[in-house]
Amino acid sequence: MYLCRAMEEKSLKERTAGGMLWGGVSNGLMQLIGAIFGIVLLRHITPEDQGKVAMLNIFAAIASALQESGFIAALCNRKEPTREEYNAVFWFNLMVSASLYIILWFCAPLIADFYGKPELIPLARVLFLGFLFSGFGTVQRAYLFGHLMVRQTSICSLTAMILSGIIGVTMAINDFAYWAIVTQAVSFVLITQLMAWYFSPWRPTLSFNLAPAWKMFGFSSKLMLTNIVNICNLHAFSVLLGKYLGDYTAGIYTTARGWDDKASSTINGMVTSTSQPTLAQVTDDIGRYRQVFRKMLRFICFVSFPAMLGLGLVAQEFILLTVGEKWRESALILSLLCIHGAFVPITTLYSNLTISRGKSGVNMGCTIAQCLAVWAGLILLYPKGLLPMVIYFVALNVAWLAIWQWWAWRLTGLTFQEALKDIMPFLLFTLAVLAVTWWLTCGITDLWLLLLSRILIAAVLYGGIMWVSGAKIMREAIQYLARKK
Repeated sequence: MYLCRAMEEKSLKERTAGGMLWGGVSNGLMQLIGAIFGIVLLRHITPEDQGKVAMLNIFAAIASALQESGFIAALCNRKEPTREEYNAVFWFNLMVSASLYIILWFCAPLIADFYGKPELIPLARVLFLGFLFSGFGTVQRAYLFGHLMVRQTSICSLTAMILSGIIGVTMAINDFAYWAIVTQAVSFVLITQLMAWYFSPWRPTLSFNLAPAWKMFGFSSKLMLTNIVNICNLHAFSVLLGKYLGDYTAGIYTTARGWDDKASSTINGMVTSTSQPTLAQVTDDIGRYRQVFRKMLRFICFVSFPAMLGLGLVAQEFILLTVGEKWRESALILSLLCIHGAFVPITTLYSNLTISRGKSGVNMGCTIAQCLAVWAGLILLYPKGLLPMVIYFVALNVAWLAIWQWWAWRLTGLTFQEALKDIMPFLLFTLAVLAVTWWLTCGITDLWLLLLSRILIAAVLYGGIMWVSGAKIMREAIQYLARKK
């Protein structure tokens, strides 16, 4: 029995490590490719173009969350979903997608009136096609996610990113302005769903029994509401800036947020692709559960802090060298948002902890409270301008980790001291490295030399400190990669 347990643990560890490796490689390549296309795109559009699309993103994102209805996580949380459950979810999602698209088609003029921009009517109707297409692939993506088929999911995303990027850049070069952004977004969703159909062996039948979906809806609906609240949290700026400060300011913020998301998504993708399925498999052994969670937490901190805070250090050089002077105002905003981005994967891991413990209500309640706090602060601060809003947003999201940790303690017995022991060494080492790097390079005036010097010095210092201090997570990562090689 002990041998079986050891083999099972090794198998889980290997699959989790492999999943995180593929998730990291996939998201890294995806964000790199997205960054290349994004640089070309931003050089051919204006902040006003970016701002117009940003105003609509919240509506498309909420509709997408309603369409998915939390069923991907709900199916994953079931040990062995049946064909009937998959089929019920497929038809449920499809009907919801079609209904929502029809509703939002007729609501497009109202959205345009809210912002006072009639050109948003056709733009909205095309952008909303994205969640309609997404409804056709929800179950296929759930199958890949639940079976830890991270490599196949990675191929889907990378293929969609490359093809949609080519489409968007071609349109931008030919002066299609904001239509290039919308077409790129919609084509990305469509290609992703087609690829998911290719890799997933599951196919729907013409059975319209929705009862299995309704049985899961009690759990999934809480996740759906949580996703909607998260979307309202993330897109609060786009709505308030677009309504009160104009599409230029909305575009400046959205560009900074886009670069922050590209970077943090590389790490966050490793978390979302593996954490919930992995934790769901060890829920019966609370000691092992905490052990797995803490190892994932240490790995995330080891990667996220130097990557994201390092980007914040070089934000101005990066913005000026890649997309030009017209986006200069985005640089300071990006530096601040990188602090938020460094903690996003940790928040995601804690969120998945509550879901894997079957407490979607806790996840929902915590997220709703956070969203209300974000909106309340931003509404009070928007008359003072963009910068105070961003500072408040970052500070609140970082501080909210204490709330997530409190729930982790309630659900698993993980103490604040244990969490700090896993987080703080990596944070303190990173801050020390970046401070030394800034001091060594503050006299350099050439932008290219400054950018490259800061990246190289910070990377060498951080790697050296981790090695000398005997960071176990670094050695394990190197050993794993060496075995795979």
